[in-house]
Amino acid sequence: MPINKEEQEIQTAKRAFVNARGVGNHQEEARWANLIGDMYKNRGEYVKALKWLRIDYEVSNKYLPEKQLLPTCQSIGEVYLRLHDFKHALVYQKKHLDLAKDANDLVEQQRAGTQLGRTYHEMFLKSDNDHSSIRNAKKYFKSAMKLAQTLKKNPHTNKSSFLKEYIDAHNNIGMIEMDLDNLEEAKKILTRGLEICDEEEVNADNDCRSRLHHNLGNVYMELKGEAKGYINLGELHYRAQKYEEANLCYQKALDLAKSMEDEDALVKEIDHNIGTVKEAMKVMDEMKKEEQNLKKLTRSIVTARGTHHERKCLLQQNASLDSLIEKSSIILAWSKHHEFAKRKKRIASELCDKEKLGDSFLLLGESYQKLRKFKKAIKWFMKSWETYKSINNLEGQALAKINIGDVLDCDGDWMGALNAFEEGYRIAVNANLPSVQLSALENMHYSHMIRFDNEEEARRLQHEIEKLKSENWEIERKNLAADCCSETDTEGDDHLSDCRSNASCSQEINESGSAGSKYLAASDQQTVLSRKRIRIVLSDDEDEMHDEVDCSRERLNRCPPEDVATSNGLWASNPAISACAFQGVSTVDSKCTTSSWNPNNNEESTSSYKSRSLKIVTPKRQKNLAHKNNAAHLRLHNSGNEDNQCIVFRIDNDLIQVDAASYLAFDKLSIESMTVELACLYYLQLPTEKRSKGLLPIVQHMKCDGRVLDSMEAFETLKGDQGNILIEVSINGWVQKRLMKLYIDCCEELSEAPNMKLLKKLYISEVEDEVIGSECELQDISVTPLLNALHTHKTVAVIDLSHNFLGNGTMEKLQQFLTSGQKYGDLTLDLHCNRFGPTALFQICECPVLFARLEVLNISGNRLTDACGSYLSTILESCRALYILNIERCSITTRTIQKVADALNESSVLAQLSIGYNNPISGNAIINLLAKLATLKSFAALNLSGLKLTKPVVDSLCQLAKTSCLSRLMLGSTGIGTDGALQLTASLFEGSQESVKLDLSYCGLMPAYTRILSTDTLICGILELNLAGNPIIQECTNALVSLLTNPRCCLKVLVLDKCQLGLTGILQMIQALGENDYLEELHLADNANLEKTYMLQYESAKGSSDILQPHLIEPAQQGCLCYEH
Repeated sequence: MPINKEEQEIQTAKRAFVNARGVGNHQEEARWANLIGDMYKNRGEYVKALKWLRIDYEVSNKYLPEKQLLPTCQSIGEVYLRLHDFKHALVYQKKHLDLAKDANDLVEQQRAGTQLGRTYHEMFLKSDNDHSSIRNAKKYFKSAMKLAQTLKKNPHTNKSSFLKEYIDAHNNIGMIEMDLDNLEEAKKILTRGLEICDEEEVNADNDCRSRLHHNLGNVYMELKGEAKGYINLGELHYRAQKYEEANLCYQKALDLAKSMEDEDALVKEIDHNIGTVKEAMKVMDEMKKEEQNLKKLTRSIVTARGTHHERKCLLQQNASLDSLIEKSSIILAWSKHHEFAKRKKRIASELCDKEKLGDSFLLLGESYQKLRKFKKAIKWFMKSWETYKSINNLEGQALAKINIGDVLDCDGDWMGALNAFEEGYRIAVNANLPSVQLSALENMHYSHMIRFDNEEEARRLQHEIEKLKSENWEIERKNLAADCCSETDTEGDDHLSDCRSNASCSQEINESGSAGSKYLAASDQQTVLSRKRIRIVLSDDEDEMHDEVDCSRERLNRCPPEDVATSNGLWASNPAISACAFQGVSTVDSKCTTSSWNPNNNEESTSSYKSRSLKIVTPKRQKNLAHKNNAAHLRLHNSGNEDNQCIVFRIDNDLIQVDAASYLAFDKLSIESMTVELACLYYLQLPTEKRSKGLLPIVQHMKCDGRVLDSMEAFETLKGDQGNILIEVSINGWVQKRLMKLYIDCCEELSEAPNMKLLKKLYISEVEDEVIGSECELQDISVTPLLNALHTHKTVAVIDLSHNFLGNGTMEKLQQFLTSGQKYGDLTLDLHCNRFGPTALFQICECPVLFARLEVLNISGNRLTDACGSYLSTILESCRALYILNIERCSITTRTIQKVADALNESSVLAQLSIGYNNPISGNAIINLLAKLATLKSFAALNLSGLKLTKPVVDSLCQLAKTSCLSRLMLGSTGIGTDGALQLTASLFEGSQESVKLDLSYCGLMPAYTRILSTDTLICGILELNLAGNPIIQECTNALVSLLTNPRCCLKVLVLDKCQLGLTGILQMIQALGENDYLEELHLADNANLEKTYMLQYESAKGSSDILQPHLIEPAQQGCLCYEH
């Protein structure tokens, strides 16, 4: 196989290195090692690059003057930075700087300063509040700028004027100022950079000038609400509520992104933005409807003036305005927000309600703040503070002060902002308002950390924040537990009635939307907590989420749990509140539990925070884990029914109570899924000593009033029952789930809520050595308890963590577990469809245990890029047991495929390889790969779907089909064409051939291809055939019918979706099934074009009417026709 130019250069350099080492020429030895390392670095093979650069370092350090270490340290530091190994990067970069200072080399000092600034900046971007990193980044970037300016004025050589470095230094410092929210300073620095470009006559398309323009566009977007760069044009239209224009911009961006290489992540982001625009359009439509409702209410007040209905009409207008204000915030329509806030102020004045008036002043202040009219924002926030002060509302005063501080911070008055935050904190402490204290402390922390560079005070405040969060959670938990149900109070029912009565009496307050102050505070808190600049805003819903949290938190303290208003989004965003709300009413005496089954129905609040709660009642135990699991509610989401009927499952002497309306409304829940989740929920609420053996119940059946509930239809009959429902659950033994027990124990140690989806999968797993955790919404943090449990469990044969949100951090933990655990035995590793990057494969390369164990590796659907090439090569060379490798949809190109081919040799046991949907991959690279695969003794399955196959590639594929015993060949969407398919099929079944699974979907096959289907070799040899998306048309149905009716046909699966068969062709295909006993699946979706409503009745010529009588009602119902024999 020919060696490419790059490889030849490397081989030449290696020979020169060996010669230099042989003659003892250390200077040349170090130079060639550095050159080889640089070549590997440029190719993205960082592991090999480090190996050679370390050789350079060792030789230079031992034999050469110190100055010779300068380029070596610079290169090693850069490689570690690219690997995101910041710790080692800083070591070599600082050594580089020290050596440059010792040698008084200004050029190397400038380079070292820039590189150190980049590293610290990356560390800051990957952290939440790393104050020291951003400070160091700014320090080194400024130092590099000064040196660049000096070198520009007094260049050391004629080769470089240091103009580029000087301009890039302006860009670097401008980015730092943007991250610190100093937009005016960033604008000033970036503008100066452009002025230098003009002065020095830098070309218009120069990369330095482009970077300055891009970042300056982002600054203008934040300063003026409009973008200067075309990249953010879609967002500009979105912010201006021009959704049609925004959608057009994003569609154009999507077309461009799809035409580019390795831009899958960008395509996903644009798709997400398009979805956000569609959601905003829905909100806009809802807002228009609500505006019409407000107009009706405004007209009705005319006739209600002077009557007893006047106040009710005013309250209805206030509620409508609250809804409009919320919706305008979601879609960033701040002008509308301002208009509605002014109208709310007038309504509050007519109601003579100072608290509502204070809320409206807060909303007006927010409007002006978002419109960047800071003086007016201060004016209305001050009015709000004065109004709250006049009625002695300490919470309102504290929130107003915090909002004032935020405006002052945006306007550049940092000391005034800090004073306002401190005043808000003082008021919140006096009023004993932990949540408001937390908001004030976080703002104070930000001021000291970023604005005043006071690291000591920032550290003290961070400690206070953590302490307050811990205390706040403990207080809320105890208060809610005390409010839920008293086991010793004999007047519990009366007390509960009083609570409900008070809640009903306070309905007018809820309707008036008096929670406005809480609404604004949460918005401010969100603004302060995340100070890093987001380049493209996808959604602004997070502010609203925090608003709901604060509002609901207040209600939790006022109402019994069965009356708590919640929202689905709230529980997902705030597990602390979720934990409290789901703890439920605890009791040992069943009478006490029964008394709590008849909750009083309160009329819902008409404010914008209304929603309904989900109830679970569990028996009181020493340590109850059920309340900590935000999914431990049997998927019982809000159904909209107000009966508040309960279903209680009795297992032995324990009760598990759920809301009947929500439970029975979930029509997709099966009995099997219900029993599994019920068993998990029961186990979670057991005390620690009973959970120690890891025994879980096996549910035999459930009975209600003597009837066995063996289907969801049986549960449907319970809907008509009055009162509460008691279901007896019969246990048919116990099953030990050691891994599940270990997982729950690790969750408890880490204070992490158990994942109910994962618990169910662990429960139904028959073999605990097979760990199936796919589609469980796991992230790097939430998967930690499972990995810790595996450390204790030791043995594992299959790890499936596919379809989650896992990143490189998980792979590092997984490598640590595998290194310290089982040393032998086959291992399957399925990690497809996650968020792993190329360095995730580096962890496999660093795990010697996997070299002997790894048999199956599925890493498809992760953005690995060509940076993973050297890692894949190492895996193929080192993992001698690997027989299945799937790298589909990994954003890899020709270079990586070539490395895969180079790594294969005759001793490899690889049997299945999938490289589909990776572009671009050249025909030569595929031909080289096929040639290598032909030399493998056990190779049997190949997936090239989504790759464009040229005629030479098809010829090579035919050669592989003749020489190898292929059992599976996937070529969907390859554009192979009719001639190529005929050639390949003939080669595939030439001579003796085992049964084959063949995919030729969407390959542009014409009807002529169906003729080959009637050959005896193909009839006997093909097991599965996919011809979907090819225009076979109705006239060629006879060949397919002949295939199915042939008694020698061994076909099990036939896919003919979108083949233009027509209704007649469909009927012929299904009639042919009467003579076929072997076919298991027949797919015929989207083969008929139904233009109007009609009914067809097919009867055979013999008069049989039992073959098929389809009722085709509407075109929309055509869907998928899948026959299972």
